[in-house]
Amino acid sequence: METLLEQEFFGNTVQAYAIVLGGILLGFLLVTAFKKILLRRLHALVAKTDNSYDDFAVETVSKFMVPMVYFVIIYAGLKTLVWPERFANILEVVFVVILTYYAIRFVSSVILMLLRTYIRGQEGGEEKVKQMGGIILIVNVVIWITGLVFMFGNLGYDVTAIIAGMGIGGIAIALAAQNILGDLFNYFVIFFDRPFEVGDFLVIGDKNGVVEKIGIKTTRVATLSGEQLVFSNSDLTSSRIHNYKKMQRRRIVFAVGVTYETSPEDLRAIPSLLQEIVSAQKDVTFDRAHFKAFGDSSLDFEIVYYVENAEYNAYMDIQQEINLQIYEQLGNRGISLAFPTRTLYIRNENGMKFHVNRSEVAAVENGSSQN
Repeated sequence: METLLEQEFFGNTVQAYAIVLGGILLGFLLVTAFKKILLRRLHALVAKTDNSYDDFAVETVSKFMVPMVYFVIIYAGLKTLVWPERFANILEVVFVVILTYYAIRFVSSVILMLLRTYIRGQEGGEEKVKQMGGIILIVNVVIWITGLVFMFGNLGYDVTAIIAGMGIGGIAIALAAQNILGDLFNYFVIFFDRPFEVGDFLVIGDKNGVVEKIGIKTTRVATLSGEQLVFSNSDLTSSRIHNYKKMQRRRIVFAVGVTYETSPEDLRAIPSLLQEIVSAQKDVTFDRAHFKAFGDSSLDFEIVYYVENAEYNAYMDIQQEINLQIYEQLGNRGISLAFPTRTLYIRNENGMKFHVNRSEVAAVENGSSQN
């Protein structure tokens, strides 16, 4: 038995291999026990608290630290053995790469957790967190590039030359992709300044629709007719945007015209009648109703009220009911709504003057054409 243990393979005795294997297995058993017993209890404890930081800490240990410890145990065991220089170098590189991978993921998780916590503390934080896709991508790219630079430095490469090359390449890329970088910076403006969010109804120039997605370069808007509009972020930040989701109440101004044959008594009664009709509606705040102007073919009244509901369909239902009530009640009082008319003055050959209304002439002409 002793002879077998003293036999050498690749510069190490069987006994040395057995000790390393036993140490690795023991380490694995201890880490597995820690994971199944202690971590499970910690999960149960932190689940009862309102603090999210302890949940994140336990989850991070389970997700990143435990796998890293497994690799450290393997690496530490193998390092105690004598290996050829080439194999030892490969082992070193593998260990650095694996350690860097888990370290980058750990740092990325911590930074993104802190960023989510900060954003949740702002107004409308939950909605903002849902739209962090672009921010997460950019943060991960920066963290991975930084981590890889450190990894190459630990592996013995000239990091200064790498950074200089990246700087020159970055300048070339920036010059070739100015529009893309402009959209990227405007994405940050949209994300942090929040002029609009996903689900908002926007009017941009002669275009309108509901925001579906805010991307790193473009924002996508679904129009009411069904198609999708794609705007570059630079176009949106440089445009005048009407955001109707931010509207808490809707101010309505409309006019009603009655004929010039309406009596003064009825004209004085109309504002009160209009106020009564508007005030009777649900979710409406009456502002004013006035005899505003003498129109070309009507006596014009202007009505102003507020709808305490931002939905367009709700406003249209209210306006429809107001219009029906106005038509009905003015008709009951014998007050005629005006329509465009024109009076023509005609002189005959004998010098006599008479006038006819334009609508009467049209009626006579239609009657003549039918006879």
